[in-house]
Amino acid sequence: MKPLRRVAVLGAGTMGSRIAAHFVNAGFPVDLLDIAIPDQPKRNAAVLAGIEAASKQKPPAFFTDGARALIAPGNFEDDLSRLNACDWIIEAVTEQLEVKRNLLEKVASVRSAGSILSSNTSGIPLARISEGWDPELRRHFLGTHFFNPPRYLHLVEIIPASDTAAEVVAWVSSFCDLHLGKGVVPCKDTPNFIANRIGTFFAATLFKLTVEGGYTVEEVDALTGSLIGLPNSATFRLADIIGLDVWAHVLNNLRTLAPGDPGRDRYVPPEFMTRMIERGWLGEKRGQGFYKRVGPEKQIHAIDWKTLEYHPAQKPRFPTVEAARAIEDLPERVRAVVGAQDRPGQFLWSLFRDLFTYAASLIPEISPRVVEIDRAMRWGYANKLGPFEMWDALGVPETVARMRAEGHAVPATVERMLASGVKSFYQAADREGLPGTLYFDLSSGSRRELEVRPGVLVLSEIRRARGVVGHNAGASMVDLGDGVLCLEFHTKMNAIGDDILEMIRAAIDETTRGFEALVIANQGEQFSAGANLMMVLLAAQEGEWDELNRGLERFQKAMLAIKYAPKPVVAAPFGMALGGGCEIVLHSARAQASAETYLGLVETGVGLIPGGGGCKEMLLRLPSAKAAFELIGYAKVSTSAAHARELGLLRPEDAVSMNPERLAGDAKRAALALAPVYAPGAPRQDIPVEGEAGYAMLKVGLFLAHEGGFISEHDVRVGEKLAHVLSGGRLTGRQTVSEQYLLDLEREAFLSLCGQAKTQERIQHTLKTGKPLRN
Repeated sequence: MKPLRRVAVLGAGTMGSRIAAHFVNAGFPVDLLDIAIPDQPKRNAAVLAGIEAASKQKPPAFFTDGARALIAPGNFEDDLSRLNACDWIIEAVTEQLEVKRNLLEKVASVRSAGSILSSNTSGIPLARISEGWDPELRRHFLGTHFFNPPRYLHLVEIIPASDTAAEVVAWVSSFCDLHLGKGVVPCKDTPNFIANRIGTFFAATLFKLTVEGGYTVEEVDALTGSLIGLPNSATFRLADIIGLDVWAHVLNNLRTLAPGDPGRDRYVPPEFMTRMIERGWLGEKRGQGFYKRVGPEKQIHAIDWKTLEYHPAQKPRFPTVEAARAIEDLPERVRAVVGAQDRPGQFLWSLFRDLFTYAASLIPEISPRVVEIDRAMRWGYANKLGPFEMWDALGVPETVARMRAEGHAVPATVERMLASGVKSFYQAADREGLPGTLYFDLSSGSRRELEVRPGVLVLSEIRRARGVVGHNAGASMVDLGDGVLCLEFHTKMNAIGDDILEMIRAAIDETTRGFEALVIANQGEQFSAGANLMMVLLAAQEGEWDELNRGLERFQKAMLAIKYAPKPVVAAPFGMALGGGCEIVLHSARAQASAETYLGLVETGVGLIPGGGGCKEMLLRLPSAKAAFELIGYAKVSTSAAHARELGLLRPEDAVSMNPERLAGDAKRAALALAPVYAPGAPRQDIPVEGEAGYAMLKVGLFLAHEGGFISEHDVRVGEKLAHVLSGGRLTGRQTVSEQYLLDLEREAFLSLCGQAKTQERIQHTLKTGKPLRN
């Protein structure tokens, strides 16, 4: 297959415009076409509206504002001939068979031979779409089902049609993985494929249990969110986001397309949903659904599905649930709530029991393996565990025994698995320090080895197979092989405290002795939320200034140790890399950043300034102290790695990984490539600063912002400390200073602000609410 030069997306609605946005995020130009709207002055009005909607959605579909320039708008009447220059054409028009067939017949007449044609259909059989087509086109046709929003949901389902060439499937799968950052799941051409087939049953079961048990909307959402490893949108909030009318269509559609489905009786919208749809209460797009915001304070009200009357949303009180929330380990937490003999326990047991047996009953109809079903639900629905992984977590023998006791049918394939002595769907099978996993093949009734995915490193599996080189409560050193050591954080939110600082020095020493390079990476929820603010606050409140000063010195020395390490240090940030987490990235020889990296020096939000070298590094990277002042003073955070590069938080030589699963492996490769040419350098002694004149200029900006009512008096105080550091301490005239000089200024300013009551109020408020306080 030839390299992709240009892609076309047909349909600029919610899915089409977002798919186009993600291709341009990856750097590929897109022709985005839709209908020409009659009586509109702009014939491409439909496409332009789609692009605008994708730009304004929160969070946005584009990595940067400038990315949208790679989209060339057009319409089906005037611009279909442009498809001749496209290597891949993706159809994403409305889910109506005739609409798709009529459009694709026109596409067939203009596309170039060998170009790929795929449909983003979520349920129409590919065989019906491609019926009667030319053999050459049929060989290049397949389904590519992206999940909304494509930028953020990892899954793409790849569905070969009956005549799709194997090399086309392989090429599209590889492209989606490497360039679009997708988790690729191969699917059969069955109704709703894998994720939406399981997801629809799951939602239908939740509606059923809600009615049968008389659970409130708030109770169900409290039980079906992060408590059990699902997104916070849970059940009814998710329905509001998707749209009640869409949910009803999905249920009715699956009921029609899958007459033999074991859950078919559930695929009927509940009466309360039908009544809400009749009233136009469709969810967020209409301003109300299961929830709505009321009054100037935007208070959240929830619906009573029995009466269709709204009331202020209540926080359910379940003692077993509240106790379980303190359990950090997900499998242990779920076992605690499911095993409880109370309303939450019965609800969740019924939910999981039905999910497990349903998923098992669909093998091999929708997939030959449990693996693809689990991946589809993790990657497409953002579940922490797929159905069979969750079944393992709850214990297969224990749950089957409970099912039997209740007279609930257990799938014969699962009974056969247990009868053979196998008690779980997955089992570790590490050999000679190499991670390995066995899965149980329900079709054949035997254990199979899960194939290795080249380039994908799972740190927990490497730790399991090899152990650790060293560790403490905050971090571990893991041997990645080929001479690369990894420093992995594992505190809450990967907040940086003395344990991590100690391990940074230990990892650099270990790398110097026996490795070629060091990678700082982890696979938690976030790279690092920054310094441990609780420890900072406690020390400030207790007046332990000497200890706070020593702690900050240790942090600064650790950052310099990273920057001038004898062997190269590569940071692999992803998610939030804020404050001290950002400073680790700034001091590393190279960054290999996930595309979804939110970098920022955000200390001013809690009444502080960066104290670990962040001010110094931005003076070195940005063209002026004013630019550094605006970046740090306004606590700007990148919305992507591409945006971080625009802000100067990433350098041109830093690289980006589109696929988060490949981040650690990519960082390892970057470290190995850097090792032969790396030179550690020495601390700078020649950093130019503006002195008193620069300080005065920055202070004028603070004065004007305060006079305009944009910042508070304490913001001014914080800003003055920041200006003091960035101008070099109000020296006379323009001078050059050393890195250590600027670090001393940072530390002095940081400690001074820690003593301010209003800074302590800000820190306390942020720790309590997770939100900044403007005082």
